[in-house]
Amino acid sequence: MSHWTLEPADRDAVLANAALKKSKPDYRVIVEIACVGSPEDLLAVKRAYRFRYRHSLEEDVALHTKGDIRKVLVALVSAYRYDGDEVDEDLAISEAGLLHDDVYGKAFNHDELVRVLTTRSKAQLNATFNRYQDIHGKSISKV
Repeated sequence: MSHWTLEPADRDAVLANAALKKSKPDYRVIVEIACVGSPEDLLAVKRAYRFRYRHSLEEDVALHTKGDIRKVLVALVSAYRYDGDEVDEDLAISEAGLLHDDVYGKAFNHDELVRVLTTRSKAQLNATFNRYQDIHGKSISKV
């Protein structure tokens, strides 16, 4: 109950720390904090985390994760995601192909996949996922 008396950024910093310190870290909390709010919200959480715990959220994510999940989560909390509504349809088509190739093992450049997922705006990602479905006949979430 005391978490709800904190400012939102402080509350999310506490929740992120608790999620990472569990014997089995709860990565969903980190994903939600990194993806649901605005880029400014994430910056506020990162500031609150550093103030409260004397080190960065990025450092703790790297310390308490490993493998592919580390790469994705560190990128999510490190990247600054554009927050506008502009969509580049050509980019959406191109990146839908990139996602398809990566998911089906035709490409081995997971760094590109991580870059797309962690830096594109929500509007751009929605356009990319819609183009993926249009081109490949199934939702990316069903792959």
